[in-house]
Amino acid sequence: MADTANTGHGGSGDQQGSGRRDFLYLATGTTGAIGAAAFVWPIIDSMNPADDVLALATTEVDLSPILEGTAITVMWRGKPVFVRKRTQQEIEAARSVDVNALRDPEPDKARVQKPEWLVVIGVCTHLGCIPQGNQPNEPRGNWGGWFCTCHGSHYDTAGRVRKGPAPKNLPVPTYAFVDDTTIEIG
Repeated sequence: MADTANTGHGGSGDQQGSGRRDFLYLATGTTGAIGAAAFVWPIIDSMNPADDVLALATTEVDLSPILEGTAITVMWRGKPVFVRKRTQQEIEAARSVDVNALRDPEPDKARVQKPEWLVVIGVCTHLGCIPQGNQPNEPRGNWGGWFCTCHGSHYDTAGRVRKGPAPKNLPVPTYAFVDDTTIEIG
């Protein structure tokens, strides 16, 4: 008889212990998951671009002070960007080139949105130097564009490599005309 009394009593105690144990497992697992998320989130968040980089994701450029035949340099994402207002002669010279004779064949029309405005990233494609040619007193190379004095690469008035060790043309960044006197780079 003693066995039947213990059996009834022990069964109800096991159910109470099992419920308490399940709650502790759930509470411990939840606390661990929250702790892991709190540890991992700062690491993941640190991989996002810094605020100063996001601020430079796009750059607006006022074109109105740029005179025909001159260029300016603006910074975009830590790189110089050359914005040149080309003369009619520079446009004609760029368009008259036999594209098939170029090292990196690309027609002038594919590199500009409006013929008078050329926008290129001002980093030589050979070793990352900054070509000269934006200032009136700087050498512009044999084709009137830019000249990299470090290793002798010459670029024409469309930013295409014409001579020297540079393998590619000066890259054209993504840009759009906001209005007739403003572009947004990026």
